[in-house]
Amino acid sequence: MPSQTDTRFADELSQAAARVEQAMDASLGAGSALLGTAPDRLLAAMRHGALGGGKRLRPFLVIESAALFGAAAEQAMPVALALECVHCYSLVHDDLPAMDDDDLRRGQPTVHRAFDEATAILAGDALLTLAFGLVADAHGIAPERRIALVRLLSHEAGAAGMVGGQALDLAAERRPTLPEAEIRQLQAMKTGALIAFGCEAGAVLAGAAPRERTVLRRFGEALGLAFQLADDLLDETADAATLGKAAGKDAARGKKTLPALHGQDWTRQELARLVGEAEAMLEPFGERAETLRRAARFVAGRDR
Repeated sequence: MPSQTDTRFADELSQAAARVEQAMDASLGAGSALLGTAPDRLLAAMRHGALGGGKRLRPFLVIESAALFGAAAEQAMPVALALECVHCYSLVHDDLPAMDDDDLRRGQPTVHRAFDEATAILAGDALLTLAFGLVADAHGIAPERRIALVRLLSHEAGAAGMVGGQALDLAAERRPTLPEAEIRQLQAMKTGALIAFGCEAGAVLAGAAPRERTVLRRFGEALGLAFQLADDLLDETADAATLGKAAGKDAARGKKTLPALHGQDWTRQELARLVGEAEAMLEPFGERAETLRRAARFVAGRDR
């Protein structure tokens, strides 16, 4: 049975997700300054891929890490939306036949199934480029901090981060085995990079000291690995109805995961260790960081 703390965090995340969804809806509207002349079908595909579901954990992390340093949610929201646009673009492309070839995402047909492959590719491209426009237009953030955020997002989303991790993941499918260190590296890039950005970005936009920014970065890296471990464990243990996407595909595709390498019991122990490590990193912030601590526990214990 979920604890009172678990329930409280789930409520906080749900409320934040509703605010993010509302802001995403506006940013992806036909009246948006950045999308005013977008073709209707392309805009519909972008909205299909970005709206109507998801935990919105990554934008939540931006907002909460910014709050840790006194920045309001309204100030952090454009960066939170930018990160979610990058995440959603990655899912749209990840679902394509040339990648993971999925038909279901968040309980709905994937974008290439609801529209077509070419439109899905373009929708992903458009979500990615929209992200940088959202940061550039975040006038509540000092210009030099916006530049730092654009650079950081470019790094974490690109070849040195998420895209590079996807490339390593696909290459690993063709190898019979993969050492643990290489699995951790591809997961740190594929999944961890955007989660780490979510934690570090709040410190950047709020003008936190370099030492504090480093702490949030390290917290995000531990959180990112925990998220991927939990995701891999769920792929082995949950069903498609619970996940809102196909289950059991990692083993079928030859994905190299730590649960496949070490087993489910080891994975649960490692998740507990990572949560402890993440929580310990936040000790300098005291009670102010309690929501982020609950986020770490939620990531490790989620059921979807």
